[in-house]
Amino acid sequence: MKKFSLLVLLLAFSMVVAACSSDNGEVASDGEKVTLTAWAWNVNVGALNEAAEKFKAENPNVELKVEDIGRLDVYDKLSTGLAAGGVGLPDIVLVEDDRIHGYVEAFPKGFLNLTEKGFDENEALFPQFKKDLSTVDGSFYAMPFDAGPGGMFYRRDLFEKAGVNPDEIETWDQFLEAGKKIKDATGSYAMPLDKFKDDPTFRMMLNQLGVFYFDAEGNIDLTNPKAVQAMDTLKKFDDAELIKDVDGWNGVVSATVDGSVATIPFGAWYYGTIIDQAKDSKGNWGVFLLPAFEEGGNRASNLGGSSWMIPAASENADTAYDFLEYFTTDTDVQLMAMESYGLFPSLNTTYDTDVFTGDVEFFGGQPIWKLFADEMKDIPTVNFTNDYSMALDESIKAQADVFNGKDVKQALQEAADRLKDRTEREVNSH
Repeated sequence: MKKFSLLVLLLAFSMVVAACSSDNGEVASDGEKVTLTAWAWNVNVGALNEAAEKFKAENPNVELKVEDIGRLDVYDKLSTGLAAGGVGLPDIVLVEDDRIHGYVEAFPKGFLNLTEKGFDENEALFPQFKKDLSTVDGSFYAMPFDAGPGGMFYRRDLFEKAGVNPDEIETWDQFLEAGKKIKDATGSYAMPLDKFKDDPTFRMMLNQLGVFYFDAEGNIDLTNPKAVQAMDTLKKFDDAELIKDVDGWNGVVSATVDGSVATIPFGAWYYGTIIDQAKDSKGNWGVFLLPAFEEGGNRASNLGGSSWMIPAASENADTAYDFLEYFTTDTDVQLMAMESYGLFPSLNTTYDTDVFTGDVEFFGGQPIWKLFADEMKDIPTVNFTNDYSMALDESIKAQADVFNGKDVKQALQEAADRLKDRTEREVNSH
């Protein structure tokens, strides 16, 4: 009998020790505390923390610890941890859409397959392009979060002074002529661009044309006639001296504030920068969609956006999944992220709310969010591949060559050939 009692005591003691030693304790339903860790940066941190507080109302045993460690630091630490088999990784990590496929391809067992957890039941809540970016081989590996539907942020006063009606601009050729009138009347350039270090306008043009650096099979597609058309269009603006060459992000912001450019082609997220940096210009802004390349052509595009992933090494995977599913599919939470942090939601149930259908005072009473929301369904999917960073580098070099006088087709062909050497991918022949 004593041996039996001793055995019971030892068993009970071992269970207590096991419970105390388990990392973070997964079983929140049993009253044990679960502390989730997350890596994110910038305004995403605040949105995540506020969502966690809302989640705690129904899940009081779940805590969230968010580490704001900077965008590039996140990727450095994530890559190091994945290469080490998951050592030191968080339960939740923010990943930009252009990197999702590359990470899953490089580390096929590094992230939780969210479809196996049932996330595919939510796929109708998101636009097709975000679903495509969040899935690999038909399975979700990321939960769609913010997006960057594209538009032309424009100065109403400059357009009015030049007698230009933005509603009459439907094509890039029409915008080129409008840009000439605006510069003649005001001295302001049509748009800003860091001509030799970045290619955001070219990327948006490619996106609206349904092409990109790579095709759906991952072949290099910089020589596609549509890519040539896009780069040639940019060259026309440069030849007409309508592009203001700026120095990086700060240069774009400065041109926004001082009125030296009439428009800024960017994602919807640039709204936050305008209202923060150009407060004195309240009521003097508007938005129209990117011009099409031909009348009736697609004007929808995207620039930027990110989603949430769960490393497979997470010891709190179930709780992390429950929290992220709540965060990404709850309408009120996504509206909070939009209103408080300027994070444009991918969740389509937000688009029928007053926030999206109402007028925006800073933008002259224009319902700009409806304009951005309406284009989400028409944005073509991009295949970034795991060689996106090298393709971006070569595309920027091609753009620089064109602005320095090289023939567009030649510059893009040479960029494609260099990219082939660096990636061993095939170049499409056109």
